[in-house]
Amino acid sequence: MIAACVNWGLPEPEFELVTGDLVVTIRKDIYTEDYLKNLGLNERQIKAVMDVKGRNEITNAGYRKRFGISDRTALRDLTVICEKGIFQKVGARGRETKYILTRHKPDINPTYQSTNII
Repeated sequence: MIAACVNWGLPEPEFELVTGDLVVTIRKDIYTEDYLKNLGLNERQIKAVMDVKGRNEITNAGYRKRFGISDRTALRDLTVICEKGIFQKVGARGRETKYILTRHKPDINPTYQSTNII
């Protein structure tokens, strides 16, 4: 099951025992607010990740404008998000630099249904 999730670019499933029953949680998207809080991101950084999930990318200038912060603060925040492996820096230096979500694989076809359940 773990290999199948990783193969499809999904987060690894979570296993837990609940009153004697095995509960398996398979997530389509690992970047939930709870997950991001547990990584130590601040509220501004979490909002940025949520924004990028919807818009596909953000720039330093866009981050500064969205939160009304300085260039240094924006760079520091974006660097932290990259170091945590959530964002990937794309492009040259300066204005051409964009930040996108890190993906293990390209998005999968959401209509795909496997008949081979592991």
